[in-house]
Amino acid sequence: MPYFQEIAHELKQQILAGTFKKEERLPTQQTLAHTYQTSRVTIQKALNLLKIQGWITTVKGLGTFVVGPNSIYDYEPAFSRGMTYKLGHLGELTTKLISFEISTPNELEQEKLVLKKDELIYDIVRLRIFEGEPLALEYTTMPVALVPDLNMEILAQSIYRHLTQTLGHTIGKTHRKIKADHCDAYDKQYLNCAPHDPILEFEQVVYLDSGIPFEYSQTRHRYDKGDVSLVF
Repeated sequence: MPYFQEIAHELKQQILAGTFKKEERLPTQQTLAHTYQTSRVTIQKALNLLKIQGWITTVKGLGTFVVGPNSIYDYEPAFSRGMTYKLGHLGELTTKLISFEISTPNELEQEKLVLKKDELIYDIVRLRIFEGEPLALEYTTMPVALVPDLNMEILAQSIYRHLTQTLGHTIGKTHRKIKADHCDAYDKQYLNCAPHDPILEFEQVVYLDSGIPFEYSQTRHRYDKGDVSLVF
């Protein structure tokens, strides 16, 4: 990910956390360049991205001011560090483990994770709950060989933290597809969806920086609990 996008993401997290409040003026470009040890050109790109996304505005002669925050459930397709990283510091994020099994991959999982049919995978279903409200239902498969020692304690917290801090991996790119869907029985049971509520589904393959896929997942969100920011 380009550095200006990382800076934009970090500034957005500070807005969401209340470090920069609505209508507050942001530090100058020179100050931000010093903070992030980069050029003003990179800072300008980061600020322009936040303007496009509707988080900040510039008033000539006065500076750059916070317009947001937008929804705390805003999702950036280009950025993947897990839900704990994104929401954990904004409020109480908890996890309910619905199922956890070790099995062999079906044909689709073999294709997405580049596995042989006899290689073992974790098959995980988790409900993510934010501030007491159901947020997302996650269906995740991961190769056992790449993510060893996965257990109930890790699943109740952060798989990505285990992957990066304990196992020493670096997360690379993400291929993500977003679609609308009808709610199913699990959505009604765990996300409290009404019979005709739509669902926003994120299907993704996440790679290590080496290019090896380590996660294939479908995450299903309530229609009223998220926004998607796309920048072209």
